[in-house]
Amino acid sequence: MNRATPRHLLHYVSGRLRLRRYLKKPGDGRRQPQIPASALLWALLIGQILREASFHAVEALAHSTARRTLRIATSFCDDTLGYFTERLDPAPTRQALLSLLRGAKRNKAFDDCRWIGLALDGSGAGWRTHQGCKLCRPQQNAAKQIPGYQHSLVMISVVGTSLSLPCDGEPYGPGDSEYAAGQRLLRRVIGSLGKRFAQYVVVDGGFATAPFLHTAGELGLRVVARLKDNFPELFTAAQQRFPCGAPATVFQHGADRVEMWDAEDFDPWETLHWEIVRVFFYRQHKPDGKVVEAYWLTNFASSTVGPAALFRMAKSRWEIENQGFNDAKTRHGLEHICHHHANSLLIGWLLTMLALTIERLYRLRYLHRGKHRVHDSAQLLLLLWLSLSRPCAANSS
Repeated sequence: MNRATPRHLLHYVSGRLRLRRYLKKPGDGRRQPQIPASALLWALLIGQILREASFHAVEALAHSTARRTLRIATSFCDDTLGYFTERLDPAPTRQALLSLLRGAKRNKAFDDCRWIGLALDGSGAGWRTHQGCKLCRPQQNAAKQIPGYQHSLVMISVVGTSLSLPCDGEPYGPGDSEYAAGQRLLRRVIGSLGKRFAQYVVVDGGFATAPFLHTAGELGLRVVARLKDNFPELFTAAQQRFPCGAPATVFQHGADRVEMWDAEDFDPWETLHWEIVRVFFYRQHKPDGKVVEAYWLTNFASSTVGPAALFRMAKSRWEIENQGFNDAKTRHGLEHICHHHANSLLIGWLLTMLALTIERLYRLRYLHRGKHRVHDSAQLLLLLWLSLSRPCAANSS
């Protein structure tokens, strides 16, 4: 980890990850740029990796004595970043994210696991009391008043591989929905990655509708989805069946003991074009006595995926919550609105995902080569900040 510096990180991103062309030409839409797009883009990325998400903080880094160490070519003000992100085409950033996933699979980053999954989920990402862009979604209280406006997006991430990598996002504004945005996002990602990249998609119950399940099937993906009361007939039938009698299988999941009931003879609801539906129910016993229960549905055959593997697929949905939205919000300022403009918001979200993916590939796959132990993200952050300090001159007196 001695070489964990911004200079070395930039060399890794442009060379090993093959993003040199993207860093030079990220889709700048400014008509007469005075500051190179590459300088602004790298400043935003290294700012995200250093967990300095606001434009004012990035400006401070660009004006500091550490600018040369950070490999930021020139200084600028925060208004420059606002103008830049308003006019930056999001398509090259999306392609850069997906190219990282293709490269990771090509370089056998996921070879330790049999199944590669994609998790899809939505979340709020910024609140304002006044409407200011086309992504502002009015939020009503109990009195049907509008106290403010929410910004929302759907994220997709690679899961189930011990390497959780956010890979794209899709915003949705008024008149749109998380459900519709999720379908657009899934089609775009699979259209770029190919049908053979992943084997399944895992989602919460809100996405478990016939059109979404059909879309996933058209894209060559099996589905593992939470079963809730939004499908009362199937949910009631599953509750009547499970738990009843001895569990089909019992196994250990870390320190937890898991009991699982499983059957693949449930009838699909009227609009679902599946021959049968496989439903499983698990009861997860924690060491402290807490018990977690949940119903799920899938179209994986029992001859293809066993109960323990199916349980791990279901649990992989939490990766997008914990290592996706939670990390992005608490550590990288995903909810902070740097510049209230629709395209600027989208660029900020995509660059947050790109920074998370770069940091994890760098820390877990590149720096971990050989016998080096894995450092967590906080340790890498500390090393990067320590590398910005200048050594004191020796006192020769």
